[in-house]
Amino acid sequence: MQRTDDTDPLRPPDPEAAISARSVTKRYGQLTALDSFDLEIARGEIFALLGPNGAGKTTLIRILTTLMNPTSGKAFVSGLDTAQHGREIRRLIGVVPQENSLDRYLTARENLELHARLHSMEPKKYRVRIDEILELFGLAGRQHDLPDTYSGGMQRRLVVARALIHEPKVLFLDEPTTGLDPQSRRAVWDYIRSIAGKMTIFLTTHYLEEAENLCERLAIMDHGRLIAQGSSAELKAKLTGGAVYEIELAEGSEHFTETLRQMSCIGKMEITGRVVTVHLERWECLAEVVTALNGAVLRRISLREKTLEEVFISLTGTGVRE
Repeated sequence: MQRTDDTDPLRPPDPEAAISARSVTKRYGQLTALDSFDLEIARGEIFALLGPNGAGKTTLIRILTTLMNPTSGKAFVSGLDTAQHGREIRRLIGVVPQENSLDRYLTARENLELHARLHSMEPKKYRVRIDEILELFGLAGRQHDLPDTYSGGMQRRLVVARALIHEPKVLFLDEPTTGLDPQSRRAVWDYIRSIAGKMTIFLTTHYLEEAENLCERLAIMDHGRLIAQGSSAELKAKLTGGAVYEIELAEGSEHFTETLRQMSCIGKMEITGRVVTVHLERWECLAEVVTALNGAVLRRISLREKTLEEVFISLTGTGVRE
């Protein structure tokens, strides 16, 4: 009997989904890079996949972009099976890989022209499109130079520009802003925001603020499995532990820090000058803290919002990965 759950790889793909992964597993001998991975991304969504090095992010992208087949399970892009409809899928997608894959013997413009011709674009259309994209990424003045004469950041911008020439329906960005200076990174962010809703964008990045600022929904994976997903606010809400408050004391009130140190409801305390950061066991402890500070001159008490980095570390650990 066939399974009928939502992740059944035999079930027809959701027509509203741009990307679907159902029980996708990929093994390399004894190594399992993806382990029954499930994911659904809606059309027009900007989605970020986060995870430590070796979590399986690039393996998933290679499967979704038809560069490899899963060991088991099914993956779909725009309703097409990645294992059976590679040619059709490659016409629909743009890919910015981690590595620099530019043709070093072609100028920047020639790199873009070659990509446009591979996607069967008409010369009249792609010439205008190339002019627009070169200007957008600040490369127009160097368009007739070879990529080897570019800085690393300029080469990265050219790789992003190339993926956008044919206006793909689904854009895969595998750590697209690695090595970019702040101005270049902001230019890429602004462009992604400008095309929001016009194409589906699948992003992997180690810059958590990038994911938080750009993406409507995020997922965190580790050891080949999906471990959490939702909006940034939803992921932060899952972070266990009490609230963290910053208390700034006025001059002459520093001795109150010892009073705080003795309180059982404070799990951890950090002192930087006159600013005391207290980690409360539960948020209701704030009333006890305020009572204990009666008589102290306070400049401020403020709640420190939980960060996406704290969520990430809590789910994936603090160890450095190879």
